[in-house]
Amino acid sequence: MAVALVVVAAGVSLGLWAASGGDGGSTAPEAGASRGATAAAPPDRAPEAGPTPSPTRSYALSEAPRTIPAVRDHEPARGPGWRPGKGNRVVVADPALADEGRLVAGELGMAYAGEKNDRRAGDLRLALNDGEGANPESYVMTVRDGRVEIAGPSDAGVFYGTRTLKQETHDGGTAPEGVVKDEPAKAQRGFMLDIARKNFTAGWIEDRIRELGDLKYNQLGLHFSDDQGFRIESSSHPEIVSRQHLTKAQVRKIIDLARSRHITIVPEIDSPGHLGAVLDAHPDLQLRSAQGSAVQGAIDISKAESAQIVDDLLNEYADLFPGGPWHLGGDEYQALTRSNPEASFPQLAAAAREKYGSGATVADLTTGWLNDRADTVRRHQRVPRAWNDGFFRGTSVQAAKDIQVAYWTGKEIGARPPLEYLQAGRKVINYNDEFLYYVLGEPQTFVYPTGQRIYEQWTPRVLRGTAAVPARYDGQILGGSFAVWCDLANSQTEDQVAAGIRMPLRATVQKLWDPDRPELSWTEFRALADRLG
Repeated sequence: MAVALVVVAAGVSLGLWAASGGDGGSTAPEAGASRGATAAAPPDRAPEAGPTPSPTRSYALSEAPRTIPAVRDHEPARGPGWRPGKGNRVVVADPALADEGRLVAGELGMAYAGEKNDRRAGDLRLALNDGEGANPESYVMTVRDGRVEIAGPSDAGVFYGTRTLKQETHDGGTAPEGVVKDEPAKAQRGFMLDIARKNFTAGWIEDRIRELGDLKYNQLGLHFSDDQGFRIESSSHPEIVSRQHLTKAQVRKIIDLARSRHITIVPEIDSPGHLGAVLDAHPDLQLRSAQGSAVQGAIDISKAESAQIVDDLLNEYADLFPGGPWHLGGDEYQALTRSNPEASFPQLAAAAREKYGSGATVADLTTGWLNDRADTVRRHQRVPRAWNDGFFRGTSVQAAKDIQVAYWTGKEIGARPPLEYLQAGRKVINYNDEFLYYVLGEPQTFVYPTGQRIYEQWTPRVLRGTAAVPARYDGQILGGSFAVWCDLANSQTEDQVAAGIRMPLRATVQKLWDPDRPELSWTEFRALADRLG
């Protein structure tokens, strides 16, 4: 009995030591017994050496790591866990993981040793596994015998495993003994930034990419053309570019950084509305009513030259931006807000009848414009998406089936609920403006979203308002995107925007990674975010 008591006491002592393990003495739930351990063995120890033997019962059963987003599954074990040690190795089993290896080695203060087959105490080993049929973004992280191995079916999955490890060991913490099996619920986890209305510096965007990568986001949308500005250098139409803009060299640097974090840039040149910056340089292409009045931001889609200039830009930037998704916009074409578009814009009505037959409408012509632009980006092997108010009821011309729906609102004229798109078999991305729209200056009815409301009330199935669509449609919802819109651009500085979106970004990715009710309360989640930085 006396011996048993000694063993138990030792386990308790280790657990209490762990609770203060390098994170400022926190006793919060995320600093449980599994977070404390001895440091990894020095690198000059023989390859077969392991941690100092200890009775198994002297370690408390490990607890799941506390990360954002939370890991989906953790198999606990008894053992010391793992901490990065200066001079310990990061090794890879496949040269394709060299970038991931170098990145995490630098972040954890370890030595990158390249492709190695031997195993040493303190190693962090990255590997690709067969993973046939597995989610390509999944990974398995095993912490055992003083070493860590992260394996996944793709380099993206392995990268996400390194993000988990980076958070676990933040500020002297310990990766708990055991096995993490993790994967995202949603394939598209995005952040969209309106750089057209407000000029954001390249450095600020790069900082967001680093933040997004650590949170396991995989898309960054750049809305860089609108009425207020065109913000990326252009060789095909330099006359449209705003004075404050990103050079292509800056954009390539942004793209390279994003690629290193497995983030795809999703470009958006919105049309046929929101083209004011283009039309300022080409007033002959601006849409005019029968009375001759100009329509703000709207291009005249009855003119062949209008299609030509937009396609010039789509083709030019397709060569700049790699990746699959392409956002065509398609929303808020002001011609369709008139009570009788055919009477207000006889040139559009005539073009519709000429192209699609005697009964065709302006909505048909607008849908045909969207399809034609989709054809343009499709030739570059891109997958088109458009805002939900760019799709119309009752038209003889239907939007192409492969155009994904970026669902943001139910406030447009002739609003169509999400179920209409889902029942038609369309793929949908959730941009719900009730939860995910951070609109500078809070114009109209917008208010700045809070992380708490997203965390407690939103899921990817909540596409419009606060009601979720039936679970049977979950597979058609590809993911979601938090969005910053700069309607009143000077309402906040870059630093204020970064601070304002910090917790909403964390709450959004938590629900995209795992839509179920989170284990942590909002207070605990916020405290964890503060501890992780």
